[in-house]
Amino acid sequence: MNKSDFILFSGAAPGAESEFGACAERHGIEEVNFTFEGHNEARRRGIRMLNHEELLAGDVSLEYVSRLMNRRYTDSPTLRRILQTLWYQVNSGQEIYVVGVIQPDGTVRGGTGWGAEFAKLCNKPLFVFDQEKNGWFEWTGSSWKYRARDTPAITHPHFTGTGTRTMQENGRRAIEDLFTKSFA
Repeated sequence: MNKSDFILFSGAAPGAESEFGACAERHGIEEVNFTFEGHNEARRRGIRMLNHEELLAGDVSLEYVSRLMNRRYTDSPTLRRILQTLWYQVNSGQEIYVVGVIQPDGTVRGGTGWGAEFAKLCNKPLFVFDQEKNGWFEWTGSSWKYRARDTPAITHPHFTGTGTRTMQENGRRAIEDLFTKSFA
């Protein structure tokens, strides 16, 4: 496949999403960033503003998400919209790449965790770069497999990049390495 066949689906938020987008742009990869009115985007390239009906299509019960994630999510309109945009990101991509932290219960920390859990529910290939453990992990269908320094490669033309707003240098490097290995 050519680079022109690939599309990154993300959310343009500060942190991992903007890093994924900047890497996509540097490597000549198209990007689509799902967002909503009033959201703080760190990127403008490929913005796809979701209207209220589209957001409702990605709606999920916060009680269900809270139970699944073993934590409590507050019922704020902004959080709900962020979870709805994550639904679009994961639904659009066929491989999911996340930068964050895997917690002892196997979930990913923060709102990003919903994107990872939704990818699991959809049986999509899921890779997480854990900034605290400084390595890539792959979801096997039942547990996380440590990949050590083995950077995955993007193999499907429609892929998702999302993650924490709190980026560390190793997370930035991991995203760049992912794109370099996949598109150099």
